[in-house]
Amino acid sequence: MGLPQLGLRLKRLWVFLQVAVEVAMGKVLMMLFPERAKQNILAMGQKTGMTRNPCFSPENWIPTFFSTQYFWFVLKVRWQRLEDKAEHGGLAPNCSVVHLSGQKCSIWDFMQG
Repeated sequence: MGLPQLGLRLKRLWVFLQVAVEVAMGKVLMMLFPERAKQNILAMGQKTGMTRNPCFSPENWIPTFFSTQYFWFVLKVRWQRLEDKAEHGGLAPNCSVVHLSGQKCSIWDFMQG
């Protein structure tokens, strides 16, 4: 990991607080202004191409936004991004790689001695 342990923990705490506030605000806005929230989420879906898929109905996936599962998923992704950054003079991130044989491992598995 490229960050010292204390620095990484503080950054994780900061990301946790950010995601918690974002999810809480999103949940409140969905309760107060459900139609406007739906319009915004559909607009985001159009940018990503999600709304073009006929198998996805907004009634199925809009309620999943700002749920507990959404919170933990976003938190996990953002915490992983913290560890994937390289700092000048620090350790390289321990990214996943795949051997030509198809076996998964990490970069640090290749370190000798």
